[in-house]
Amino acid sequence: MSKPDSDLPNDSMTTPEGSSLTMTRLQPAEGGNGGGDATNHHGLQHQDSLGSAGSPQSWSPDANPDLAPALFQAGWRKFWSKREKRPYYFNKNTNESLWEMPPLDSGPDLLSDPLGINMSPSDIRLSRASTDTPVVMSAKRRASGELMGSPPKRPMFNYSPFWNFDLPSNVIMYERSPRKILPPHPDVEMLRAQLLSKLRQTYQELCQTREGIDAPVESFNRWLLERQVINKGEDWLLPSDCNPVISQSMYREVMNDIPFKLVKARYIQDIRKQLLSYAQAARKMIECRNTSSASRKNVKWNVEETFTWLRSRHSASYEDYLERLAHLKRQCQPHLTEAAKSSVEGICTKMFTLSCDSARKVREKHLEILKESNIEEPDAPPELTTKRKVMCYPIQTMVPCPRLPVIQHQTDQETTQLTYGTEVLKINTSHLHKLEQLYRIFTRDDPKFDNFLARVFCLLRRYKTYFGIKNSEGISLQGALPIQVFECLHRVFGVTFECFASPLNCFFKQYCSAFPDTDCYFGSRGPILDFHPISGSFEANPPFSEELMEAMVDHFESLLSETLEPLSFIVFIPEWRDPPTEALIRLESSRFKKKQVVMPAYEHEYRHGFQHLCSKQDMNVKSSHGTLVVFLQNEAGFARWGPTSERIQELLLSCRPKDSV
Repeated sequence: MSKPDSDLPNDSMTTPEGSSLTMTRLQPAEGGNGGGDATNHHGLQHQDSLGSAGSPQSWSPDANPDLAPALFQAGWRKFWSKREKRPYYFNKNTNESLWEMPPLDSGPDLLSDPLGINMSPSDIRLSRASTDTPVVMSAKRRASGELMGSPPKRPMFNYSPFWNFDLPSNVIMYERSPRKILPPHPDVEMLRAQLLSKLRQTYQELCQTREGIDAPVESFNRWLLERQVINKGEDWLLPSDCNPVISQSMYREVMNDIPFKLVKARYIQDIRKQLLSYAQAARKMIECRNTSSASRKNVKWNVEETFTWLRSRHSASYEDYLERLAHLKRQCQPHLTEAAKSSVEGICTKMFTLSCDSARKVREKHLEILKESNIEEPDAPPELTTKRKVMCYPIQTMVPCPRLPVIQHQTDQETTQLTYGTEVLKINTSHLHKLEQLYRIFTRDDPKFDNFLARVFCLLRRYKTYFGIKNSEGISLQGALPIQVFECLHRVFGVTFECFASPLNCFFKQYCSAFPDTDCYFGSRGPILDFHPISGSFEANPPFSEELMEAMVDHFESLLSETLEPLSFIVFIPEWRDPPTEALIRLESSRFKKKQVVMPAYEHEYRHGFQHLCSKQDMNVKSSHGTLVVFLQNEAGFARWGPTSERIQELLLSCRPKDSV
């Protein structure tokens, strides 16, 4: 196993020897004219003017009574930012910048102990502490380092309380071959977005013209999730090779809204209106469909009985109307389902056919771009004949990246927007710094960050295409656990890995995500159903797709049964019991279940599904449903990370909303 460079961020992983990859380890950038602190390669710089003459001004301890001699000896100097109109502090030994005065107890002397061997955990946290404002080294500050004569050093990360990439890994897997994955390109992502937008519009039109209803909310997104469970095609987003062709998820959700979409009513007038509308829609539908005379007669008789009941019961209660609606639906729905079956199956088939055609167009565009760059698609690599245990490492690709176009960017306080042609994508600046950290840790083929913004653009465009981000669609499919819960899971249960995450919402640097082609540059291990660890502690908070959750349970049980090493999965799923989902039933009856607890509705939170876009005040959202937490562990995993009563109590306390603590 290769030994990581001592001066680079250590991912706690072992990359297999002899991998024929086109990736090189990222090296620290040389700053400007050869001195000081390396600036960010993608140009996210503060344009500070330091001092009255445009050059940095520093003070000695005697001239600056507020700068303690101990801080001066530790390498701290004070400068004035003309742009921000306030002082800042720069450490010439570590290239660290802070807006606030550093604490007096700034940890051990880095000159006498550069490797931090004698550093305590509190000193480590202190030396890496950050303010709410991300610190970005600028070209002017690099010049200040040159005047002080400090040697070139590697860039310092911008640490944030919203994630922690310093936690060591405990995940072990078998070495795996590189993947034949086509590298992302902005032009390809733009084409994919256009085609998927047309698919969404076509789905809405088919539902309206054939069934007289609007497309069910989130139905299209759940269709994509359900199809990806069984998709064997080469496109990571568009379904193109699925068996069966008819999606049970789409079929079920469209059929559930026929002949009229029912929603939970709050008042008597609303439930009475829904009962009347359902009866009228059922009669209209059964009259215009080719059905048996028995079905037509049954539906009409129940509808007329409902009209008679409505005319005679003017003083009925809310419960009376609710019971009557449930009775009418039980009597009519089987006949209406039979009448609409062929039509709804036609919608599902049409959507899949169009998706296959769209996937073909995207692939042709992709291969055309590669051909223009004289890049040929290689053959699939052979499977490894020997199994070797290694520390978990990201997806490795073997297709060279073509020249990527220039992406314009502009930062406005807390938001940064990326522009390519007419497309403008926004991201919180703090999350852009997060992507920069992940990119620096994991990317080996771009030491100068030339492709960083282009790959971030592809990433943002892919997830925006995936969830639509229209009328808040996709929020529930991209939610994450709060930060304090992740910290508790790591501290108490040794969790270092997220099974369902993305570069935008991950807390740990190790995670599985849906799109290895765009996410591998930021540390993704690929889809969880394609990932086969043999040891480690994992957190799983899947998107709310029934088919995906069922496949997850089967996958976890298979992994737990195949290894004797410590393996643990802590699963968070919605407590849907009316009726209970198949995944919930399987989890509760699993032979690997060691414990289960329930977090009641409105007594715990989730992170906003679009945390990379929303404000800090809106980051946490209270859950409107209960959440079931299930511990799946083998015997070795239970012995190491078993859910004792004390550990469970600590987890439940961390899940409570901050305003209730």
